[in-house]
Amino acid sequence: MESFEFKAADGFVLQGRLYGDPSQCQSALLIVPAMGVPQRFYGEFAEWLAGQGVAVMSFDYRGVGASRPSQMKHSLKGFNTDIDVWAKQDTSAALAWLDARVTNDTPIHWLGHSLGGQIFGMVPNRERVASVVTIGVGTGYWLRQAPLVRSYVWWLWYVVVPLSMKLYGYFPGKRLKKIGDLPLGVMQQWRRACLDRDYLVGVGGEKMRSDYAAVRTPILSLSFTDDEYMSARNTADMHAFYASAPREMRRIAPQDIGAKRIGHFGFFRERFAESLWPQVSRWLTPATAR
Repeated sequence: MESFEFKAADGFVLQGRLYGDPSQCQSALLIVPAMGVPQRFYGEFAEWLAGQGVAVMSFDYRGVGASRPSQMKHSLKGFNTDIDVWAKQDTSAALAWLDARVTNDTPIHWLGHSLGGQIFGMVPNRERVASVVTIGVGTGYWLRQAPLVRSYVWWLWYVVVPLSMKLYGYFPGKRLKKIGDLPLGVMQQWRRACLDRDYLVGVGGEKMRSDYAAVRTPILSLSFTDDEYMSARNTADMHAFYASAPREMRRIAPQDIGAKRIGHFGFFRERFAESLWPQVSRWLTPATAR
């Protein structure tokens, strides 16, 4: 694994990791993280996939993980960014960095965990992507979330988030033991989206809706019956925005693979190296590259 820096178009310095050799790989994969999840969380999966001949790049959005400015270690107050910037600047730059290091005929795939699959339609250079894998991806619309979350998330959106943002100038997730620290603009935009039936697409307007509908990149969706955040309805609603894209939807129950639990984050645990991870590696092989 190699750690490196790269810049977004606006000059912001981001941190990435590379697993495997892009010049020798059969295919390449960009891991696009979930909300507030640092790239190191995906390390075991990335290492395993590199062992299958896939060059894997991960990165942190600005303000998260290794891309959080050192002077803001204890507070993100005053740090200006939002989900649009994460998609159009940070993720776009990560995709361009990987593209510059593979040969022209090497397929680049996209693996989006949660938010990472929600923002694909917002990324300007997404046409370079041969196929998309979504893991635990659905809308965050609160009235259609999994029952356990729906029972308390109203308290988060209508009480905890507004008060904490007013008091701290950002969302102090670490202190509250929820999600992780998030910049003010990110949390403001995410809150609006989660209160909108059409989520980010509803907040983004008709231009964004048409951008999503125009995506024709094949999508493999892996979702899980015990996902504590995403219901089957959330998952179906999000992928429906990619109306022109071929979609293969796989909804997996833990008992299907002899497991007690998978959940929203479990896919990336090493214990699923023999059951879940090969579903992705088979999708990425040259024979099935889209």
